[in-house]
Amino acid sequence: MKKSIAQQAKELPRAPGVYVFRDARRRVLYVGKACALRARVMQYVSGREEKSRGRRMRRLMEEAVTVQAYETPSALEALILEANLIKKYQPPYNVEQKDDKSFSYFVITHEPFPRVVILRETDFAKQKYATDIYAKGRRFGPYTSRAHMTTALNILRKIFPFHDSAAQTEKGCLAYQLGLCPGPYDGAISRADYRKNIRGIRMMLAGERTRLIATLRREMAAHALAERFEDAARVRDQITALQHIRDVALMTRSFDEGAPARTGADGGRIECYDISHMGGASAVGAMVVFCDGMPTPAAYRSFVIKHAQSDNDLATMREVLARRLAHADWPRPDAIVLDGGATHLAMAEELWHAMGVDIPLLTVAKGPTRKKVDVYASRRFAPPRALTEDKQLLEALREEAHRRAIALHKARRTQDFLRNEP
Repeated sequence: MKKSIAQQAKELPRAPGVYVFRDARRRVLYVGKACALRARVMQYVSGREEKSRGRRMRRLMEEAVTVQAYETPSALEALILEANLIKKYQPPYNVEQKDDKSFSYFVITHEPFPRVVILRETDFAKQKYATDIYAKGRRFGPYTSRAHMTTALNILRKIFPFHDSAAQTEKGCLAYQLGLCPGPYDGAISRADYRKNIRGIRMMLAGERTRLIATLRREMAAHALAERFEDAARVRDQITALQHIRDVALMTRSFDEGAPARTGADGGRIECYDISHMGGASAVGAMVVFCDGMPTPAAYRSFVIKHAQSDNDLATMREVLARRLAHADWPRPDAIVLDGGATHLAMAEELWHAMGVDIPLLTVAKGPTRKKVDVYASRRFAPPRALTEDKQLLEALREEAHRRAIALHKARRTQDFLRNEP
């Protein structure tokens, strides 16, 4: 006697992976990813998916006879495997779900030092991308969530750094300063070693993690045999990182495709940033976090300004944001708020574009009378209207970030004074 979908679901692992619904003819109907396979598939069995996503899910469950699970070592690999299986099987319930034009792809560009970029299907028709650099590049996808792709690429880039600017220089490159760009145009890495980094990303996107680790082990052994111990240690660290991928930022409610998005003013994780210094001295940046409308001090972070000119508020804020966005292991915020005005918004929008980020963005500043706040919401990275209209919450975020930044600045100023005392 064949087991029902419910019985099959109870036998699935409580691990990240991909699930596949098939009909009586073994045809693949739908492919989905999950942080916890058993819990995710049970949502279909219980009818919760039908309630949140409509009749299409009812039709799917009426046709489905079996559910198959592919357990993966991490959520990152579940994301990649899902895309590869969707491309292979073209499941009807995945195709119905999203207009082909809104799918996105990873593209490894056709250049001496290739970049890895994220492009939508519609981008390939634009003049900017109608060149051999992109047309002859290697595509991976399609993917349904650009946000998840950005997080995944941030994780991979920490293991395999690459140059991400169309400019063939490292001058003024913040990613170079942060160690996310290996400096190919500055001569800091050979072309052969740079292409090995790109190979690592390519093999991960192709779902070849096991083969990649085997390749790296052979390289590590060759370096050790030739007494190139620094190179051997670098490859060893890459192997370790691949075996212990930290992808907490991917493991959110939205990772399980189709999960309800939180769009309320106080829903989800909202981060707010402020800078504090005295005449450019002892400059620090503060990040405060509100979860579901409440301050979450355990998630607060502080930044000592390292690279930017300390009395340049835009440059220091840009450094803080870039360093935060480089932390793919931190949870992805549902919105980011800056203490600043229109110029801060323009700066952040440019940074978002440069780093391939699409997090909702707004800035908050005290109005001319100091009795109200002025809100500047991004059009390109638009936050929920409920958030932009909740002036009380935005004021609370701004005030908490301001308080935190001043406290950090005073503490650092004291440390600097004691350090310089004769």
